[in-house]
Amino acid sequence: MKDSHSVIRRTEKYGANNYHPLPVVISRAEGVWVWDAEGKRYMDMLSSYSALNHGHRHPRIISALKAQADRVTLTSRAFHHELLAELYERLAELTRKDAFLPMNTGAEAVETAIKAARRWAYEVKKVPDGLAEIIVCEGNFHGRTVTVTSFSSEEAYRRGFGPFTPGFRIVPYGDISALEQAITPHTAAFLVEPIQGEAGVIVPPDGYLRQAAVLCRRHKVLFMADEIQTGFGRTGRTFACEWEGVVPDVYILGKALGGGVYPVSAVAADREILGVFDPGSHGSTFGGNPLACAVAAEAVRVLKDEGLAERSCELGDYLIRQIRAISSPFVREIRGRGLFIGIELDRSARRFCERLMDEGLLCKETHEHTLRLAPPLTITREEIDWALRRLRKVLVPAFPESTSEKEALS
Repeated sequence: MKDSHSVIRRTEKYGANNYHPLPVVISRAEGVWVWDAEGKRYMDMLSSYSALNHGHRHPRIISALKAQADRVTLTSRAFHHELLAELYERLAELTRKDAFLPMNTGAEAVETAIKAARRWAYEVKKVPDGLAEIIVCEGNFHGRTVTVTSFSSEEAYRRGFGPFTPGFRIVPYGDISALEQAITPHTAAFLVEPIQGEAGVIVPPDGYLRQAAVLCRRHKVLFMADEIQTGFGRTGRTFACEWEGVVPDVYILGKALGGGVYPVSAVAADREILGVFDPGSHGSTFGGNPLACAVAAEAVRVLKDEGLAERSCELGDYLIRQIRAISSPFVREIRGRGLFIGIELDRSARRFCERLMDEGLLCKETHEHTLRLAPPLTITREEIDWALRRLRKVLVPAFPESTSEKEALS
């Protein structure tokens, strides 16, 4: 086995510099725990940006993966296979929709939803050809393709990647008046994250999603919820929109749908919307492949059988309460729902992530000043208490508040 420093050197020698990972090399994982190349154990409080809601290597999901790998892994959609209908049926139970389009990554699902909304606008709403618009929010993160980057409000995501795709309007997140003013007869859809993860776990004002859904219905605009990070129990509900009793016109799903072992995404809507696609208008060689369907169907079953959304609600409430009880001069705000929590600091969060890594707790900074905490939903209260002891050690300084930041975080 290679040592961690050697692995990092080799990776940095050949890899593009588009990530800034913490200096840890994960060699083994199980449940909420991971081990580095030297055998040191860490708790995973990031869950691969919520792709690991079921925990690392959930035995039922791994079993489904292995069993299907011994039968057939890929057919392409040129042929039928046995498992696609089963995945559709599992998703229908969760979403109350009757049409689905499977893809691989979250960004592909977002692109699929955008295409569906535009074609729906032209064929159903009768928007003049080429004039359909989609409204998005400041601080959004829906992926990194050129079209998605086109409507990002984060300059770091856009610099050097133009020219960009037209047809998008950006409004402030959580501002219902701004949304209403942005809607025109040419508006096809409103694309929104029920909680903005990459922006720092930003929870919108109470009632915002419900009011937005009403506005969209009134103006014949599709309400499209990007539940890629917030879905499958992460926030304490199966989908975060459920906190306000909203069933969107379009669900955009991914990450945890793959059970932490395989990339699976999907768009869920009613037939009136996804029925605008016809053969040849959209597709994916790997989308909806047998291996993906076996994994995703089992991931959905585990979500329900193990009550992961309910666990997230209960344990998330506990974790947020305990974090709020920590008296730290560094903490500005604590936000979140369920096991989806952001701790906003008064300085760069990177050094805190490095200190927590030294203590055996892995998390990641987001938007520089926010610690994102999103452990697997299989975590226990005892494991949360273990994490809280590390958080207190790093967030509560054992020195006067006048101590310089360099000394405080050294």
